Order: sequence, then structure tokens, then C-alpha cells
Amino acid sequence: MIGLISATAAGAAARDRLAAAWPDRTRVYEGPVVDAVRRAFGECEQLVCFLATGAVVRLVAPLLSDKASDPGVVCVDEGGRFAVSLVGGHGGGANELARAVGGLLGAEPVVTTATDAVGVPGLDTLGLPVEGDVAGVSRALLDGEPVALELESGWPLPALPANVGRGVPGSGPTIRVTDRLTDGPGAGEVVLRPPSLVVGVGASKGAPLDEVLGLVQEALADAGLSPASVAALATVDAKATEPGIVGAAGRLGVPVVTYSADELAGVEVPNPSDAPLAAVGTPSVAEAAALVGGGELLVPKRKSERADGAPAMATCAVVRRPGRGRLAVVGLGPGARDLLTPRAEAELRRASVVVGLDQYVDQIRDLLRPGTRILESGLGAEEERARTAVAEARKGQAVALIGSGDAGVYAMASPALAEASDDIDVIGVPGVTAALAAGAILGAPLGHDHVSISLSDLHTPWPVIERRVRAAAEADIVVTFYNPRSRGRDWQLPKALAVLGEHREPTTPVGVVRNASRPDESSRVTTLADLDPATVDMMTVVTVGNTATRNIAGRMVTPRGYRWQEAKR
Repeated sequence: MIGLISATAAGAAARDRLAAAWPDRTRVYEGPVVDAVRRAFGECEQLVCFLATGAVVRLVAPLLSDKASDPGVVCVDEGGRFAVSLVGGHGGGANELARAVGGLLGAEPVVTTATDAVGVPGLDTLGLPVEGDVAGVSRALLDGEPVALELESGWPLPALPANVGRGVPGSGPTIRVTDRLTDGPGAGEVVLRPPSLVVGVGASKGAPLDEVLGLVQEALADAGLSPASVAALATVDAKATEPGIVGAAGRLGVPVVTYSADELAGVEVPNPSDAPLAAVGTPSVAEAAALVGGGELLVPKRKSERADGAPAMATCAVVRRPGRGRLAVVGLGPGARDLLTPRAEAELRRASVVVGLDQYVDQIRDLLRPGTRILESGLGAEEERARTAVAEARKGQAVALIGSGDAGVYAMASPALAEASDDIDVIGVPGVTAALAAGAILGAPLGHDHVSISLSDLHTPWPVIERRVRAAAEADIVVTFYNPRSRGRDWQLPKALAVLGEHREPTTPVGVVRNASRPDESSRVTTLADLDPATVDMMTVVTVGNTATRNIAGRMVTPRGYRWQEAKR
């Protein structure tokens, strides 16, 4: 929860805008400011104070105790010009909160954390639990000192600066990636905990939380494994709501993942048993649930021990799942930076390798972390880029494969997924398509059923394209043409328009948008009869309305066509 505090009418106005935008995430604290800050500090994970920075410093200073547990505090001036990350930039999430608040209020985010200021990734922002001398190793990163990287447990990491990896392990600042317990990181050492462990759990009905949790903790400790690397507790779906299992997962801060008895019965395990077979329909719960998806069985099935000598009510097993490469297929939108989604930005920062068309890389180069490896190429190399991205992910890298618009619409998702198998994790990141960007500029041409058709016959035979255009024409569907005309393909657009003209009046509105959302954007609304195909190129999107589409005040409008509209008329 984010606590919101203000002292004046101007601050309250900005506060209320934030509260309206995030109704489920915020809580407004009224009353004297001193009391409001104290209450919010004790009850919320983050605070946004619409006050002067000096006032906020004095108010929160007596409340601060530990950077690992204190809430993040953002201060917004009463003019709404700046959103300052004041306390808890990384651990409290104040840096990201300042950016989010700035985006909503039109304020400039102010982030002074050293690593963020120079673009070096904060070790506590890599998405993994971190232990040890974060400040000391971060200083070494900032100063350009050689920092050793020890990957005891392979996991796809974001890009790290060029000075990481040069050192000799043990001779200087070190970053260790491991799921094993350590004696405690010393000075100049940071340990990152990858989510590499899955704990399979079986439990009798009514198994106490303490018995389940104690068994899991003992199994991890005896095997020298860190609880911080546990990704999930896994069990059979019949035990999905068993209080002891659910409670243990809650204490560990991980989800409960469940599988059907049939799925678990198909997993080969070293220690099957008749008891779970009779109870839930599978000869193994703990081992089988942990081994779904493969991995190394580090702790075979073990039972809990009860002080009163009664039969055990819980079993567990621990598996280390292999580190898998990560391929994010990212849609960059139509070109404007403000139409690039926050999720896309996050994936770009998370990647250690970015693969894409050179002109698309140029759009987002400034968003990449220092040390990001960029593999760019020119037009016409889509399959090669897809193969390259998949190959890098198979090496265990965190890869972002970028494309314009939405990655799944005439872009890189299809060739990438055709190359990828189930040995890597694939994440799709949607983007604003050219059709949507053009539609917003033209008015509301896509207000009812619509279809997008590419007129490029480089990969699709023209007879197939023409059949699709004819089907859309006969069905009276709004059509958006991608790749409408190039120097070498100048007859396809006139032919497609002629097919549509067999079923639509010459006065049918047609929208033409070039470079949607970019600085040299241009657009116009014309008609099917008046459109000159020679004015169209590959940077243009052409939208042809259906028989109901109208030009209203210079805008294309396709009625939604619901019956209540007819009745209203």
C-alpha cells in the first residue's frame, strides 16, 4: 500500500489525482501532517508526500531504522514539477515509484542513487535476493574496478558493466550467484540467490504448518541450500488448499504450484510408495512434484519427525531446476517513446543481449543498461535475427528480441517461436500496433469488425493475399493494409483497392497515415475513388472503411452497429 500525505490545497489536488489513478494501491492519510506521516510510515510499504523535501526529511528522520525494511519515500513539490526519490531508492522501490508518479502527474522524476545516476545496475535491482556487501561492491562497479563474477548456479542475468568478470575469484570484489548456503558474505562480496530450487511437498490432511515448514527448512539446511533460492512449493492438486502447505509457502514467500495426480504418476521417481497412490492416485507426491519439468534431485523424499513418535504427516524433496535462457519478444510500438509500454522498458533493462533491426535498436539504445550486448542487422534478415536470439537464449542469456508495433503482428514473434523449443523461457511483450496508432489518428475507423492484411508477396503468394482481400470485401469488414506499396511492388495496392471497390461505393472513406506517432507523421482522409496509390509507401498504413463507415468532421468513424443504436435513432 502507498500512503499519500499532503498539507495544502495544491498538494491535495495532486494527491487526489494519484489516488484516483491508483485506487487499489493508495490510501490517503488525513489530519495533522506529523501524525499522518507517522501512521503511514508504520502501515505502508511506500509513501508519497506532497511537501517540501526539507519538511519530509525532518518528519521521517526519527522513524528510520533499516534500509532493508523502511518504506520507500517519494517527495512531490506542491507545484507538481518534481517527484524526488528521497528514501529507499532500491530496497523500498522509491526510484521506480518516483518514475511512476512522475509519469502520472507530468512531474520530472529525480533519482540520485549513484548506480542509477550513471546507468550502472544496482545489485539489489537485478530481480534476485541479494546478501552481503552491496555498498562495497557497488562502489567497485562505479569506480571501474575489476569485479569477479562467480556463477555457481547459472541464471540469466541482466547486463552487467564491462568491469565485471575481469577479476580473479577471491582476489577482490566478487559477485557470487549461488543457491548454496555460505558462511556469510565477507567484505567485498555479494551473493545473489537465483530461484533455482523447487521443493515438492506431500502432507496428510490437517498436517500442522510447523511440521511442514520445519521439514522443509531442515531439508534445505541439511543439504546446504538457501531458502532464498526456493522458487515454489509443489504438490498434487488435491492438496492445493491444505493449510499446512499453504501456510509454509506463505512463510517462505513463494507460491504453491500444483499438478494433477495423472501428471505426477507419469514422473519417474526413485522412491515411489503405495500410501500416496491410495490416498491421491499417484505413487509419489513430493519427489514427482519437484521433478516435473526436470532437474537434479538434491534431497530425495524425506519424512517429518514428530516429537510424540506419531506417524509423519509431511514429506518433502528438493530439486535444482536447470538455469534456462530467457527470450523476451518485445514490441516497441509505432515509434513514439510515450507509446513504448512500461513492460517493454523493463524487459529492455533486464536483457543482457538485445537483437533487432538496426533502426529499431537506435530507438531504444538509451534505455539499455551499460554492458548490454547489441546484435543488430539490416532489413530483410528476420529469420537470421530470430535464429540468433534463440541461440543466445540457449546459452543461458537474458535476450530481448525487438520489433516495431506488436511483436506478434507482422513482426518477430512468429519466426522466433518457430525456432524456439521448450528448452528456453519465452515471454511475449505486447506493443501498440501501427493499425491502432493509425486508427487513433484517423478517428475511430476500427469501431466494428476489422482485419489487417499485408500486401507484401515476398513471403505470401499473391493469389492467397487476393483471396483474403476478396473475403474481407465480401464480408464488409474494415481493412487495414500493411506493407501497401514499395518501389518494387507498385501494383498490389491498386489491385486490392479494385477488389474492395467491387463491393463498396467509390465514396467509402479511406484513411492514409504515414509514420504514425513519429515527428514526421502525416495523415489524411480521402475516398476509395480519390486515393492515389502513388502517394503511399512502406511507411504508410492504409485503412479502408466498410459500407457503414462515415467521414464525420474530417474523421473516419465506423459505427459499433449494436441494436440499441438503431433503436436510439
